[in-house]
Amino acid sequence: MSEKCNESCSSCSEGCAEVKEKKNNFSEKPHEMSSIKKVIGVVSGKGGVGKSLVTSMLAVTMKRMGYNTAILDADITGPSIPKSFGIREKASGSEFGLFPVKTKTGIDIMSVNLLLENDTDPVVWRGPIIGNTVKQFWTDVIWSDVDFMFIDMPPGTGDVPLTVFQSIAVDGIIVVTSPQELVSMIVSKAVKMAELMNIPIVGLVENMSYFKCSDCGNEHKIFGDSHIDEIAKKHKLKVLAKLPIAPKISAACDKGMIELFEGDWLNPVAKILEEK
Repeated sequence: MSEKCNESCSSCSEGCAEVKEKKNNFSEKPHEMSSIKKVIGVVSGKGGVGKSLVTSMLAVTMKRMGYNTAILDADITGPSIPKSFGIREKASGSEFGLFPVKTKTGIDIMSVNLLLENDTDPVVWRGPIIGNTVKQFWTDVIWSDVDFMFIDMPPGTGDVPLTVFQSIAVDGIIVVTSPQELVSMIVSKAVKMAELMNIPIVGLVENMSYFKCSDCGNEHKIFGDSHIDEIAKKHKLKVLAKLPIAPKISAACDKGMIELFEGDWLNPVAKILEEK
């Protein structure tokens, strides 16, 4: 701090550490009535790898273990979380703020589709508005007694991931990928973005890793050989889980019954999150 400091940082040109910290601090506090213990972001380098599916299954898995869970759907232009949980009602509010909608098993959900008049209405907004909406899901929604909040982020390394990483106190991220070699390159971009912003990476989850034939019992690699172990080794990360192509899971999402999925693929991930 300069000897001439008058503590008026807004007009200061000294460039001291205090000024830099204030100018670079974009963090937002959650609603004063919220209680959120852990925040885990779920990201992917590209679309179509099952990021929202993994987010939903993680929330369900942690709920089955006795934790209060929530999902903040930050994929504003492509929200799919309400559909997976079969939510048709709209979010409500009061003079104090907005309330998330609870699923059948008590998972709190907030998504832009819970605010639109029709689920099929497109969200034709520019980046700054989308980013502000995500921040409002954090600051204006009353998240009561949440042990684990999962943030379903849109694919890529654009406005929303940047907004989330800068505005929300994220305890760690899980990167979702699929076996294709092209995806491997794009996943590296997502990992490097997190590293640049000093966001802890819990590990990698590979979706659509294989298909297990119900007749012969053999595993078939529909999308080719996996490259996730190479990526993990390159970035010194853990491979948390490899999810199969399971028609029953897809059917559960389509019917809004993801809370009834059968499988323990994500249990090891849940154990790691417990220890964070």
